[in-house]
Amino acid sequence: MSEKWRVLIWLAVASMLAMALWFSASAVVPQLTVEWSLSGAEQSWLTMSVQLGFVVGALLSAILNLSDRMPARVLFAWSAFLGALFNAAIVLVNAPAPAIGLRFLTGMMLAGVYPPGMKLMATWCKEDRGLCIGVLVGALTVGSAMPHLFNALPILGGEAGIPPWRSVLLIASASASLTTVIAFVFVKAGPLLSASAPFEPRYALRALSEQATRLANFGYLGHMWELYAMWTWVPVFLLASYQAAGWSEIGARLAGFGAVAIGGLGCIIAGQLADRWGRTRVTSVSLLVSGGCALIAGWLYSSPGLLTVVCLVWGFMVVADSAQFSAAVSELSDSRYVGTALTMQTSLGFLLTLFTIRMIPPLVDRVGWEWAFVVLVPGPIFGIASMLKLRRLPAAAQMASGNR
Repeated sequence: MSEKWRVLIWLAVASMLAMALWFSASAVVPQLTVEWSLSGAEQSWLTMSVQLGFVVGALLSAILNLSDRMPARVLFAWSAFLGALFNAAIVLVNAPAPAIGLRFLTGMMLAGVYPPGMKLMATWCKEDRGLCIGVLVGALTVGSAMPHLFNALPILGGEAGIPPWRSVLLIASASASLTTVIAFVFVKAGPLLSASAPFEPRYALRALSEQATRLANFGYLGHMWELYAMWTWVPVFLLASYQAAGWSEIGARLAGFGAVAIGGLGCIIAGQLADRWGRTRVTSVSLLVSGGCALIAGWLYSSPGLLTVVCLVWGFMVVADSAQFSAAVSELSDSRYVGTALTMQTSLGFLLTLFTIRMIPPLVDRVGWEWAFVVLVPGPIFGIASMLKLRRLPAAAQMASGNR
């Protein structure tokens, strides 16, 4: 195996283990709702606080150019370790307010994992950048799904299928702690690493001031309007559907894990195709299919078997395009500030997710699961329009070795 792929595989593994932190509390919302009598808003904030913390951390990182002024590996490793500590501290509290605060801090630390990880991947890849970043985002996707798997299995005692919530959080934190070791021992920047950039806070604003990067970011925003609301609430939706039909709750939790984790395969396949067929084409097809799934999934509430199939297709496609928006921005940006550009992109996207994550529970109460996900459909429509417009620009030739 070449040095390049050996490092990239370790980087993907490290990223996967760190991202187990993201949904560690969201996965145990049913247990916490019983133990802490959570309201609908508090249930949402257990995920939204991570998103908000990520946004704050990413914006600070972008303004300070942290990803481009300090070694990305160091930022990546220590951020994962501190995130693991904050997440583990939740087991010491017994109320939602401090738990939400700790989730916010966890999200801030994850801003030092996700964008720097993409920058490190980009230092090893050029012609195959879509595939490389696809592998990374695929690993992040599987890592995000892991707490749902932990919650589907009897771990350290407890009732089968409903493990103690503290075990899920601690296992996720232990997983993220391994990231620090892997990053320092096995991960390093590649030959395409640019020299450290001077401090330039204004560069963070170029993500929206230049037309090509603006359109790539608009496509990403359309994608993010849908993605995290789907990841947050589809496992809950599947559990409700299975319970209503009298099906196994363990089966529902495994289906929820599968609906998120299958996106890892989607990212890798889409990365291969995008390098050959073009970023705008692959992202547009992915947005079209995922938007269609958002439109029809709710109508299958009373048919859990068919619903599971649609959710697996949805999970495969909803994140398949994610890496390609990041790859596009890395190709369209000044090479000295790729880390800043990627951090700005993700901060805007995760800020948007606060709205859609919070929108779903009130819609479920008002119109039921059957119609709740329809509100996600405008995101893919906006994303497709943005990417097709980007395709027509001369600057689009900079993407995927000329494959628009």
